Amino acid sequence: MTRRRTTSLLAAAAALAACGGVADGVQRGGGPGEPVPVFAALAAPEGPGRAQLRSGDLAGARATFEAALAADPDRLAELNDLAVSYHLEGRDEAARQLLDEVVARGGSQEQQAALVNLAGLYALQGYLPVAQAHVDAARGVDLSRPEPLYAAALLADARADAAAAVALARQALRADEGGRCRQELAFASPEERLHLEALLAEATGDRLGAAERWRELRGGRFAALAAAAERHLGER
Repeated sequence: MTRRRTTSLLAAAAALAACGGVADGVQRGGGPGEPVPVFAALAAPEGPGRAQLRSGDLAGARATFEAALAADPDRLAELNDLAVSYHLEGRDEAARQLLDEVVARGGSQEQQAALVNLAGLYALQGYLPVAQAHVDAARGVDLSRPEPLYAAALLADARADAAAAVALARQALRADEGGRCRQELAFASPEERLHLEALLAEATGDRLGAAERWRELRGGRFAALAAAAERHLGER
């Protein structure tokens, strides 16, 4: 996808948000639906600061990214990954501002990661159609990458489209042969990881493993994920 096409998709998403048509099942007065946590994608999973990030040393990771950016403000992979550290610290508005800059100035790899991460922020706020628009834009940047497919599968599951969710999860697994991409994702909550693991178990035919994870997710903090888990368990 060209940057012009990506920009047009994001403009449509912004217009959707401005019009108030921003979540499935929203009342006529407008407003978000239930929060749907997804995951965060790193733009350079092997670079400095990433091991700190995944180990939970968020302050150390943030300091590493900020030092790299102080030395070279054009290192947009570091800017995306700094935004991820902000998100994991609960500073979502600061994260969003950085991600917008990465989308505006980044190359395809950085731009795609930022779009996936923006989708995650909007989904966590309950704005699922806006999140979906960002995932669609991310998928168009590079069709071979699995991160947008994982995110699309999770959003489809939250919309109660289990068939699409499982199909997208299988497509993501084919794109992520060996599972390296999946291992490099960052999660802000246990429910995010559990939802992805349950859906992937479902997609690979591991019914017992999926059921165990759905039951655990059903008791989690997020109503949208608990409802998805209940649907999957009810289909057995």
